[in-house]
Amino acid sequence: MTENLVGIFLNSVFTGNILLAYFLGMCSFVAVSKNINTAIGLGFAVIFVLSVTTPVNWLIYHFLLAPGALYWIGLPNVNLSFLKFIMFIAVIAAMVQAIEIIIDRFSAALYAGLGVFLPLIAVNCAILGTSLFMVERNHTFVESVVFGFGSGVGWMLAILSMAAIRIKLRYANPPDGMEGYPLAMIVTGLMAMAFMLFSGISF
Repeated sequence: MTENLVGIFLNSVFTGNILLAYFLGMCSFVAVSKNINTAIGLGFAVIFVLSVTTPVNWLIYHFLLAPGALYWIGLPNVNLSFLKFIMFIAVIAAMVQAIEIIIDRFSAALYAGLGVFLPLIAVNCAILGTSLFMVERNHTFVESVVFGFGSGVGWMLAILSMAAIRIKLRYANPPDGMEGYPLAMIVTGLMAMAFMLFSGISF
């Protein structure tokens, strides 16, 4: 059991990184990684949101939406799984609203630095994708907790790595037409290849 949880965590951080393996959440990743401090703030925000929403969405799916989930109120034949997108997004939006209020209350500078990308976590495909992967892979509740947290850590690791690299790129002299987003995309691809190298390691 413990080995399986460790495997899920390491996979979600490295070889199954929600950003570098599936390229989910790229918009905020590219935009916010220009500044290391805002990247750290957004990274922690994503970890918090994923750590909370993934297990909460697991409970909602398995006790309300999945086929036969309503057996506990005498409705074993009801299937509400078609509502999972709406319900998952509602939970994510509520968590993002909560963390937005907290950051605004305790760190006005970080709140201003994150700008529009903080509320956009609510529609960040990496957040929704993690919950959908949790359902698709049939994780248990404990596994969904580990998977959500690991996916958040992996996303933060990716954006911090990108922010550090972009600091160094300020002193680079790329060819005309490669500055800005084109170079960021190339670096992202190289980072993804580097993370995939962990797939050859057996735990």
